[in-house]
Amino acid sequence: MTDHLLNLHGDVLAAMRRGPKHFTKLAFVLSEADEPADTELSHFRDRIIAAGPGDELTALWHRTLTSWDLAEQADWSTAPPRTDERRVDTYTRLGFGADLRKALDHAVPVFKEPGPTIISRTPTSWYSRDTAAARSFYWNSYEQLLRRKGWSDAAVSSLDEASHAVVERLADPTRDDAYGARGLVVGYVQSGKTANFTGVTAKAIDAGYRLVIVLGGTLNLLRGQTQRRLDMELIGQENILRGADPSDPDALIDIDYQDDEDWPAKFVSHGGRPSTRGAFDIERLTTRDDDYKSLATGIRALEFDKQVRTQPLHAPDNLHRAAARVMVVKKNKSVLAKLIKDLKKIGPLLSEIPALIIDDESDQASVNTTDPKKWEEGKVARTAINSQISQLLGLLPRAQYVGYTATPFANVFVDPGDGEDIFPRDFLISLPRPTGYMGVQDFHDLDRTDDSATGTAEESHIRGIYEDTGDRLQEALDVFLLTGALKLYRAANGVPDGPFRHHTMLVHESVRMAEHAALALRISSLWHEAAYTSQEGHDRLSDLLSSDFQRFADDGLPTPTSYEDLKPHVFRARQLINSGGTPVIVVNGDTERDYAQPDLDFDRTPNVWKILVGGTKLSRGFTVEGLTVTYYRRKTQQADTLMQMGRWFGFRPGYRDLVRLYIGREEPMGRAKTVDLYEAFEAICRDEETFRAQLTRYAALVDGKPQVTPAQIPPLVSQHLSWIKPSARNKMFNAELVEIRSPGQPIEPASYPTDANAIRRNTERWRPLLDTFGAVPVTLTNPPDNTSSLARTFAALTANVPHSELMSVLSGLEWERPELFRPHLTYLAQLDGKLAKVDDWLVIAPQLSRSSRIEASILGSSPFSLVRRSRQAGKTAFGRIASMEHRTAALRMIDGADTPELSVSPATGVILLYPVVEGRSDAETHAAAAQGVADPSKTIMAFTLIPPISATDSTRRLLRFQAKDSRHANEIFVEATSP
Repeated sequence: MTDHLLNLHGDVLAAMRRGPKHFTKLAFVLSEADEPADTELSHFRDRIIAAGPGDELTALWHRTLTSWDLAEQADWSTAPPRTDERRVDTYTRLGFGADLRKALDHAVPVFKEPGPTIISRTPTSWYSRDTAAARSFYWNSYEQLLRRKGWSDAAVSSLDEASHAVVERLADPTRDDAYGARGLVVGYVQSGKTANFTGVTAKAIDAGYRLVIVLGGTLNLLRGQTQRRLDMELIGQENILRGADPSDPDALIDIDYQDDEDWPAKFVSHGGRPSTRGAFDIERLTTRDDDYKSLATGIRALEFDKQVRTQPLHAPDNLHRAAARVMVVKKNKSVLAKLIKDLKKIGPLLSEIPALIIDDESDQASVNTTDPKKWEEGKVARTAINSQISQLLGLLPRAQYVGYTATPFANVFVDPGDGEDIFPRDFLISLPRPTGYMGVQDFHDLDRTDDSATGTAEESHIRGIYEDTGDRLQEALDVFLLTGALKLYRAANGVPDGPFRHHTMLVHESVRMAEHAALALRISSLWHEAAYTSQEGHDRLSDLLSSDFQRFADDGLPTPTSYEDLKPHVFRARQLINSGGTPVIVVNGDTERDYAQPDLDFDRTPNVWKILVGGTKLSRGFTVEGLTVTYYRRKTQQADTLMQMGRWFGFRPGYRDLVRLYIGREEPMGRAKTVDLYEAFEAICRDEETFRAQLTRYAALVDGKPQVTPAQIPPLVSQHLSWIKPSARNKMFNAELVEIRSPGQPIEPASYPTDANAIRRNTERWRPLLDTFGAVPVTLTNPPDNTSSLARTFAALTANVPHSELMSVLSGLEWERPELFRPHLTYLAQLDGKLAKVDDWLVIAPQLSRSSRIEASILGSSPFSLVRRSRQAGKTAFGRIASMEHRTAALRMIDGADTPELSVSPATGVILLYPVVEGRSDAETHAAAAQGVADPSKTIMAFTLIPPISATDSTRRLLRFQAKDSRHANEIFVEATSP
């Protein structure tokens, strides 16, 4: 039966390619004469209200409204994307009334998750939404595939926006003058970066890029993963078959994927050869198993035929008729040498080819790591892969380079002054944390202030390995078996079993291959001696189920109430893990054959249920499917190396609550020192999360211009990593961060002195303000919100301090790294009327609960409640100083909320003040406050400031840089001797 209403709405929305228009007027024009009732909005409203799951009309509007909600560039609305205000603008332009708006809001809530953060030069406007829609053959196929795979409308629209943001910052492939943009896309470890660069590739070749080179890892294992993904989701069946009859076995000899269980059902189909459907074909220059080879056919495949020989290839008449070439190559010296050799044979045509180079894991092998001290005068020495990438960019003047990485501090510090290198001079895009992703916040309680307490994330997923716990390896193996059984139980009880196809455990203790073999043998012995078929083994598993997994189970997923219900699945899980004769696979080695193991092939093997033992090769790029249990004890002092080892991050649909990380908390380092790997990882995560938050905050354009450009990122990052300096000794960053403005936003310094005398001097500088506090505490209340259904209260001492008196204190404080607070101090000093006027500050000194309160007088003051904090592992900086409850109360005051206990004027700021004793136990706090008197050399006066929202000027700029050498204001590096 024809769905006339659906057909009409499809036609009307198709006519709204540039944005929402008045619906009824368009519907009247497009409706059939005998179906005028379909134009009535009341029919539409009733359909939406009554619609059940799978209603196609609701799905159509879900896709459309979500795409309008998320559109970063919308000339039909001044409201920001992902807001209720944008949705209101949409409804107004559509001419929808209140009842229909209410129905649609219920059916399609506004998607408010953050979008990509973009730091770039002001982009050119060549790639508009109209341009993208006019040529979108491969993007449309990719989008439809993602929807068939179950991607939500919001996820597809988010990917659309993020990939569009990359492509619009590339050069116009049809431009007359050659330009090669350089950019960097920063995702999260195992967060779907491949989906983004697949989307970028689809949009780029639709737009006219005709040679795509994907640098896909340093092993064929990784290269093959990337090749298969592109073949399956972008290139498609017809381009792989190249005219071969899929029903003729003889014609399929030497055709890829005939032994792949996902062929052809899960490979995208274009409905015929693209060149016969008004588009163009894609020629694959590499296959699943074969990297680029120096063959005559390879050379011919790189030759482009021009329809109009008197015009260059990049002219539209030639470009949009030419086939695209795609290759996925290893970052391997000999492979890249073959490619460069063949490219050189093509000759002048190279300068006409719009090319795109995508560098996956761009901080691995691609970055030039040679020591500048050893460079010859005037000559840059390069590492092999970096030199070959530089040659590729030189041979292809129209090549755009886009690096992808999960470690945002990596490529930022490529020498920006090296014009032939890969510094992201044009753009840096930070992708948002995807919905459903298990990342930093799921394993680390970053907002925790009490280090003695275990946070929710740590309690749920972290199992520490201490000296007194033993190595807990047998327990980890038990958990691996138990979680496998729980997956099978859930599959038998209605949970989709696709994510349970593979079930893996990763053991990472060392980088040495000899130790891997010994560890694998030990694990195999433990497994076979674990007595899983005996009562002893079942008792262990039963205890784990009740003490751990039932306790932290997701209420929305089936979990057995007794071990007896799980027992049949334990037997099956053990069978799957033992398949092939051994539960353990060693993943290491120096050659490709060390990785060509059938049981390690997640694409071709129906079920990989194994324990993987390895080192570096399992820590970057390689996706460990079904990873549920990680046993991690490897030490490293390199931040990006440690971050890349976080294989436990990723998507875990249906089994997030089962994920466990066994990690060393007291690992020996040297003769007498131990290191807490969990804390070390958390310190890196804090830096990266803070950096991402900064990028998001400063990405907003002011008067159409960026507040921070890629060239200014290095000095911004150096706020986090003190050792960051330009690579050459005779160079310095020309951009200097001199001011950070924070109206209505918390400023929380962290780098307090470690020297006892400096701590004492700082405490004495606070003395005039300490004497102004009243002795009677005030009770502050936070009402119920999305974090708690209950009101929360805390007591605090308070004081009102004139702005000038606060500045006299702040300007005299000493810091371990004074350059971190200096840009904030520059801003605060101007709030005397130069930039804006702040009259005074409400200073709040929170008191801990009675049961945990330790009070002491500070330099003769009334008693204050002392708090205990610890510095981050391996750093002088503290973590979070202010608790979230205290910060929430202060922000409510700044935001003008009704706070009857204490009210602040629009010209008043708020300070949270904490007398901090550094330590990890209450005994240390008591020792610093003997007989109720705090030792000023052990009492750090730590604080969080929140300036009023009005504390800014009309420019609304949040950052101010200055050029150290104003004569070269646009240069990233200058000579260190410049005046």
